[in-house]
Amino acid sequence: MNSLKRRGLMYVLSSPSGAGKTTITRALLKNNDDVIVSISATTRPRRAGEVQGQDYYFVNKDEFRDMIDNSEMLEHAKVFDHYYGTPRQPVEQALSEGKDVLFDIDWQGTQQLSEISRDDLVTVFILPPSRGELEKRLRNRSRDTRESEEEIRGRMGKAADEMSHYSEYDYVIINTDIDAAIAKAQLILDAERIKRRRIVGLSEFVRGLKEGL
Repeated sequence: MNSLKRRGLMYVLSSPSGAGKTTITRALLKNNDDVIVSISATTRPRRAGEVQGQDYYFVNKDEFRDMIDNSEMLEHAKVFDHYYGTPRQPVEQALSEGKDVLFDIDWQGTQQLSEISRDDLVTVFILPPSRGELEKRLRNRSRDTRESEEEIRGRMGKAADEMSHYSEYDYVIINTDIDAAIAKAQLILDAERIKRRRIVGLSEFVRGLKEGL
């Protein structure tokens, strides 16, 4: 039994802003010791209080382009004037150690991951129960973030495009109740962890069982 190991998985959570993705991500990290969050590389300047290798891997544009050219990125995108991407090496190391890696990325990044590492990938799209509820959550959140009416309307407009990609995901969670949504996300993770292809050394283990009969 000691010869059995599990390869980790890449667990993607995507959703429109306000659907509950961040809360679910935090709960999974809190409730699972062997789950880590993917740390992105970015070309944007470091903000006060941010730590290199903890909040982001801060690189310049030339370094970022080199990482792309050398296939060192699992996915990447340009957001406004800055680049963001997922370095391959830390993720691969975590997976080989049996750790699961959480990704907070959009549908475009998910498509890129799917092209590169489909066998390691589990994708979940989180939907709000209604458009009205999504807007309510964004407005409640804006009291803390101080977002303007224009910014809220912009997020609502973007949400329509994001939600149109739900069918590209393995699972869909409709977040009517946050505790139930967290429980479903955990169930998906638990089930995916015991898929046959993720258990390393299973063939040898079964062979040993058969020889002992």
